[in-house]
Amino acid sequence: MEARAGEPPAPRPVVRPLTRPTARRSHVPPLGVTATPGGVDVAVMASHAAAVDFCLVDVVRPELPERDPARYSERRVPLLGPTYGVWHAHVPGVRPGQRYGFRTYGAWDPRAGLRHNPAKLLIDPYARGLAGSLAYGPETLGAVGAPRSEHSGTPDNRWWIAERYGEPETTDSLPFVPHSVVLPPMPPTPPLTRPRVPWAETVVYEAHVRGFTLLNEALPPELRGTYAGMAHPATIAYLKDLGITTLELLPIHASASEPRLVAHGLTNYWGYQTLGFFAPEPRYATRAAQEAGPAAVLDELRGMVHLLHQAGIEVILDVVYNHTCEGGDDQLHVSWRGLDNPLYYLHDGNSPAALADVTGTGNTLDFRRTRVVQLALDSLRYWAEVVGVDGFRFDLAVTLGRGLYGFDPDHPFLMSLQTDPVLNNLKLIAEPWDVGPGGWQTGSFPAPMAEWNDRFRDAMRGFWLSSASAGSHGRPMDGIRELTTRLAGSADLFGHSDPPLARGPVASINFVTAHDGFTLADVVAFDHKHNWANGEDNHDGTSNNLSWNHGVEGHAEDSDDAATEPWSAVVPLRRRSQRNLLAMLLLAAGTPMMTAGDELGRTQDGNNNAYALDTEVSWVSWDHDRAALDLLETTKHLIALRREHAALRADSFYLGTPRPGETFADLLWFTETGKPMDHAAWNEGERRVVQMLRPGPGVDEADVLVVLNGLLDDLDVVLPPSLPGARAWERVWSSTWDTASQPSGDDLEDGVAALDALNVQVFVGRREV
Repeated sequence: MEARAGEPPAPRPVVRPLTRPTARRSHVPPLGVTATPGGVDVAVMASHAAAVDFCLVDVVRPELPERDPARYSERRVPLLGPTYGVWHAHVPGVRPGQRYGFRTYGAWDPRAGLRHNPAKLLIDPYARGLAGSLAYGPETLGAVGAPRSEHSGTPDNRWWIAERYGEPETTDSLPFVPHSVVLPPMPPTPPLTRPRVPWAETVVYEAHVRGFTLLNEALPPELRGTYAGMAHPATIAYLKDLGITTLELLPIHASASEPRLVAHGLTNYWGYQTLGFFAPEPRYATRAAQEAGPAAVLDELRGMVHLLHQAGIEVILDVVYNHTCEGGDDQLHVSWRGLDNPLYYLHDGNSPAALADVTGTGNTLDFRRTRVVQLALDSLRYWAEVVGVDGFRFDLAVTLGRGLYGFDPDHPFLMSLQTDPVLNNLKLIAEPWDVGPGGWQTGSFPAPMAEWNDRFRDAMRGFWLSSASAGSHGRPMDGIRELTTRLAGSADLFGHSDPPLARGPVASINFVTAHDGFTLADVVAFDHKHNWANGEDNHDGTSNNLSWNHGVEGHAEDSDDAATEPWSAVVPLRRRSQRNLLAMLLLAAGTPMMTAGDELGRTQDGNNNAYALDTEVSWVSWDHDRAALDLLETTKHLIALRREHAALRADSFYLGTPRPGETFADLLWFTETGKPMDHAAWNEGERRVVQMLRPGPGVDEADVLVVLNGLLDDLDVVLPPSLPGARAWERVWSSTWDTASQPSGDDLEDGVAALDALNVQVFVGRREV
């Protein structure tokens, strides 16, 4: 049947959801819309629907505005089914490039969780590409509502909130939602193109496609802020020169913004509101690719991955399978909610039904459901095989492992990641928490997964910043026990496995900053968050920053101010604190993750939750002053030290004893007198000086000694003797150095190192040839 967009959907016969299917087929097509030589195979999950239409959308009057219903025509094809909840058909004559969507018919009973509304054209959860944009108004809600707040007078800027158990909203949503697009089959990426960087050699760099490249004048203007810009030779040269092995991209799945943000003229810049788990975000493609259509957008993305691989750089995607962009019950109705709300979303089990939210976003995908697990796994395999990415970082990963009784490390989804032949050899990283009961699970995920280690972040910030701040005000300071546990690889968190210690320290993704939170420059310049630009009265974002402004809140306006009081005293200390944190990150056992721009002193002006700011606040600036260039060279130097010395790349947990075939213990600790740390020294609660000696693991590998002075006073430290077969200790770096180069006259005297207050120094004992 054919209808003009904007017309009410044609009546469909009422079919009871539990009516026996006319033919229970042994095979249905794969979920989604798959192009075949003669048409397309269609399959969509809608287990509670009475009927489903496959809707073919054509742009018949392209000169009309996007929201004008007369711009489009629509043909509706009734699907067969349901077969185990799946509606399906083969539709001949449909070619790649065709726009489409689904309409569902059935009960409208929000109290039972049922929200079938045929007036709403629904995005295919398996769509490989999307065309068009999302409007934020009553047309994209499922229920009749009333204005929640004032609006600007234009339909796209209005936000309406539905009655929780209201009547279905009857405006045809076709002109107001993105349309799914049929793409041609894509060949898998050859597996031999993957760099496959060993975990022990991995240095992760978390970046935003748009924010990292938008201001880079080394790129052609048309490539800034795009996938192509991310793979431009200038970008690749920067990453390689810095020493990055693995690029972790903030979400590039197609995404939407929260209607509340749109009403305030903001957008969800980070991209954690997923609109499609298979479709790449088209806004990050070049203008030419966007105009050519979703297939060209995908080609550009695949090309980005291929070029990064050619340069030896891995690509990891930050993926958000814990919730969708549809928000709470009273918000968007654009895909999953209209197809199968009780199946896709976690509900509280009460009557009337309400969503259970353990993600803080208004909804939670229900990973107790087989089809939800399948959706995530199918999506992961698609991005691994077709796009060619090297791994995934799972946002709020505890949600993905929640069963009937909370988080379960043996959850079917997590077991699948361990056993799936496509996925289990990729880099898999969990953000090991959510906001539900029992939501903090750092260390609880199974191998081969790695995990963000928030205990590392807190230990480093606590020791060098918040505790030092307390000491500057005459209060007690924390000792070294938590700090040294994290420097040694966090075996207390990641060593509990069967057999013990199997995961190794590489399972700890060490970080001191991330996209959410203060930047490195801000964590040493602000005691308090300054999130007023987010429109939430500074209530959003954590207040537990473990930061230290070193006496003055904020940054100096310019370099001239930095040379005057009080800045002339504060700024050098801040820069040293940044270098201390970088040293901890890049010299600790574990897998380091940097945040893009930290190596350049990027600031967000004290905003620790800039998710809604697609502005220069969030973008990386490439206009560098001398201090930024010095910090960049320091970062390169520390990464180079890690790369050059195997002693800094531990692949297994330290035992504190010699390993088979080796003479020395694999990790040694000393006091400031050069004597080994004993039980009494470890139990000095306010001890803030320690030396960590990591012997080279091979006969030709240098030993590395890291000396820490966390006191607020200068201190002479007696270095331990160099190990037999090694030359005398050579200082290769100090956090007091403004540059990576050693100042003239900076030599050791009689094995004693002079350490300034709050100082890290690194020494190398090279093997005799």
